[in-house]
Order: sequence, then C-alpha cells, then structure tokens
Amino acid sequence: MENRTILHVDLNNFYASVECKYAPELKLKRMAVCGTEDDRRGVVLAKNQPAKDAGVKTGMTKNEARKLCPDIVFVEADHKKYEYWSKKAKAIYLRYTDVLESFGIDEAWLDVSHSTVFGDGKKIADEIRETVKRELDLTVSVGVSFNKAFAKLGSDMKKPDGTTVITGENYKQKVWKLPLGDLLYAGKSTVAKLKKIGITTIGDLAMTDFGYISSYLGKAGETLWRYAAGLDDSPVVAAKDAEEIKSVGNSVTCYRDLRDDDDAAVMLTSLCESVAERLVLSDVGKATTLTLSVRNANLEWYSRQGKLKRPTVLADDFYEKAFEILKKNVDWTTTVRSLGVSVSDFTKDEQIDVFGGDYDKKLRLMKTVMEIKDKHGDDKVRRGIVLKDKRLTK
Repeated sequence: MENRTILHVDLNNFYASVECKYAPELKLKRMAVCGTEDDRRGVVLAKNQPAKDAGVKTGMTKNEARKLCPDIVFVEADHKKYEYWSKKAKAIYLRYTDVLESFGIDEAWLDVSHSTVFGDGKKIADEIRETVKRELDLTVSVGVSFNKAFAKLGSDMKKPDGTTVITGENYKQKVWKLPLGDLLYAGKSTVAKLKKIGITTIGDLAMTDFGYISSYLGKAGETLWRYAAGLDDSPVVAAKDAEEIKSVGNSVTCYRDLRDDDDAAVMLTSLCESVAERLVLSDVGKATTLTLSVRNANLEWYSRQGKLKRPTVLADDFYEKAFEILKKNVDWTTTVRSLGVSVSDFTKDEQIDVFGGDYDKKLRLMKTVMEIKDKHGDDKVRRGIVLKDKRLTK
C-alpha cells in the first residue's frame, strides 16, 4: 500500500501551549501542567519548551521537576480548554481530507491519498503547520509516510513545528536505527522482553524471522514486526465510518490516574452510558461484542475483547462486561491513565429475551433519560456512582 499518503499530526506540548494562550507571560517561563496534589500526587502531565529543555519530563512528580527547575510554574489541567482547541485544530485538518482518525486529544492520522489538488503529502503537511500556527497560535509536528506506523514515527522526529517524510526508499535509513520503544504500541514490557533476545532497535526487529517473533510474542509480536518492516496496512478510520459500520465507542484520558476498581467503576459507568446512547442514535442494531482499551501510566496500551451475554444496546450490559474484562486484566500495580469502551458485531435480528423480560423496560427507561438530557442538559440526570468523583466523567 505504498501508494497511500498518510499524515500523523501532533500538537506540540499541547496542554502547556494552550495554557500559554490564556497566560502569555508563561511562554518565557519554565512551566508544567499538572493535576492537583490530591488528584495525581503532583504528576507532570505536560510541559512547555523551556521546561522540556531543562529536562522536565511527563510523569515526573512536582518535586522532581522542582529539583531541575526551582523557578518552574505549575498550572492545573483544564480539559475543557484542551477539547475546545483540539476541535479547532481538527477542523483545519478536515479542510484537506474527510478521512481523519483521532489518536487522543492532541494527535490524528489523515489519509490525504486523494487530496492531490492540495499538492503532495509534504506540501499539505507544511500548509497545515502554517495554518495552525497562523489561526490558532499553536504548533504541530507532522509525519508523512505510506502507513500509519511510520507517519507516527515521523511526527516525533522534528519537534516542535517540523515535517518529516518517510518513504519506501528511505525508511530503512530513517527508521531502522531508532530504539524499538519509539515504535507504535511497543510498550516497556514488550521492549524489555525483546531486549532479552538482543532486539533493541526497530531494524533489529524487522530483520528477525517473522515466525520466531510470532512464537515468542504471539499476535502482538506479529503486529509489531509488520510495523517495523514497513508492512502496516491498517486504514485511517474516519469517525463516521468507525461508528456507522464497524464499531461505536468512546475513550477518555482521565484528569488524574485511576488507582483502583472504584475509580474505574466511575469512569466505566460514564463511558458505557455514552456508548449506549451513541449506539441507539446510530440505529445500526444491537452489539454482541465489547472491547475494553487501557493505557496505563507507563503509556503502555492494550485492548481486550469479550462477547456480551446477549445482543444489546443497554449501558448496564456494557458495564457488566467491561468491568469483568477490567478485573481479569488490570491488577493495579500500575495506575491507569485512560480507558476506552467500544462495541461491535451488530445484529438487527430480534432475539427472545431469556433474562427475565427486563430488556424492553430498561431500553424505554434509557431512552427517557436520553430525552431529558437532550432537553435539559447532561448533568440533569446522573447515576449516583459518578458523584464519587464528578470530574472523572467530565
């Protein structure tokens, strides 16, 4: 699929850059965006360029950052601001293509293969950088390549405010020398496991026998090998396609790390309600499969899937399965930064309710609640569990 042109656009130091828009005097100071002391024990979520240049890193505690920068200024995170400016940036991207896949609040893939009226991939990337800078006073770095994995690598190579092009002719020179941990979805545990057998760079992995990697790491290893070898053929999935055809989902990066099952229950309640409401509105049928996605504090990402007990659109059914999957796969030795829930494998076949005839009653109740929210606002009807920490669901 080398004839594709994929961009990965990454808003630079996003949270910190947005905060500097509201307080321009912070631009020349070393500053970091954090949760409150209670929320994340003072963990740095983002930093501006002066703080980054001084060695401050995401995930540091406030005390660690202060040791490097005694004069550092801390700002509490405000996710509503970040969502607002993220939408504005993505509206600019959509001027060049309608095939846009979000990857968190500050990153997105664009398939511009059919956008030649605007020029080649590099020209589009440079135009996006200049437009974002001019209209939003923010900067982005852009990777241009023939697949998503290499486009993501490219956006990390020139920061801030740069464009990197990785082609079928130069990727071995540009990519294979990089540490394995730079590769999309290569988490710390996988990197450590591969290091034990002498694989430390992306090139090392690409040049290792596929069958050996498959037997050593399973399906996850096969995917990483394909990424390293330049064989990633995964499509850029526009939101409308993902929801109307393949799946309906929602994910949230929490304002603080989730520390235990109780925290996760609050977040999953909100996510499952959101997914259920979207599914009802999409009218694609009842879901039979649920996928839970987890990104932990080490930025390791994984997803697990399970069959629902019945074809359903009900939030309660989604929550039951999501929490069951979470209990089996999250041991809380590491806190969780973000959760995602999606449902798929839809059917419109009528099923006999063998669960006590509660399905239709619950569906009517859910639709009534949706009508109240639509008329009076989302905060007018809320489940009691979310009151444990209302900001987790914002």
